[in-house]
Amino acid sequence: MSDFSRARRRAVLLAVAGLALGLPAAAHDYKAGDLAIDHPWARATPAGARVAGGYMTLRNTGAAADRLVAVESDVAGRMEIHEMAMDGTITRMRELARGLPVPAGGQVELKPGGYHVMFMELKRPLVKDDKVKATLVFERAGRVEVEFQVEAMGSGAPAHRH
Repeated sequence: MSDFSRARRRAVLLAVAGLALGLPAAAHDYKAGDLAIDHPWARATPAGARVAGGYMTLRNTGAAADRLVAVESDVAGRMEIHEMAMDGTITRMRELARGLPVPAGGQVELKPGGYHVMFMELKRPLVKDDKVKATLVFERAGRVEVEFQVEAMGSGAPAHRH
C-alpha cells in the first residue's frame, strides 16, 4: 500500500472516529449563554399514560443566576416544572409556579425523586429510543430547543456519554 493510500485511509478512520465520539455529546448536550443543559431524558410510558417525567442537569457557569420558567412540547397538552420532597414520611410533588432557580456558578439536577419537568396530558406514549422535542424557557438565557432521549420504563439516569 502506498504512503498516500495509508494517509487517506488514516484520515478517513480518524474522521469516522471523531464523528462517532462527537455525536452523542452533540445530540444530548445544549448550551445557551452561560447555561449548559446536559442530557435531557425521559422514561418510556405505558399505553394510556397521561403523564411522564423529564430529567436533565442544568449548569450555570456565569456570574448571574438564571431560572427555568417554562417548558413546552407538542407531545403534551401542558408542561410543568415540579419538585418532589419529603414532608415527614410522605413524599409530596408540587409545581414550582415561579420556576426553578439555577444559581450562578452552580448546577441543578433534575432527576427521579427530585426536581423534574412533567409532560402532562400526553398526546401519545413515550417509546424507548424516541426523541421528544421540547423548548426550555429561561429568564436570562431565553428559549432553548432540546430533545429528550426516551429511556426504558423504570430506568434510572442513563450513563452520560461524552
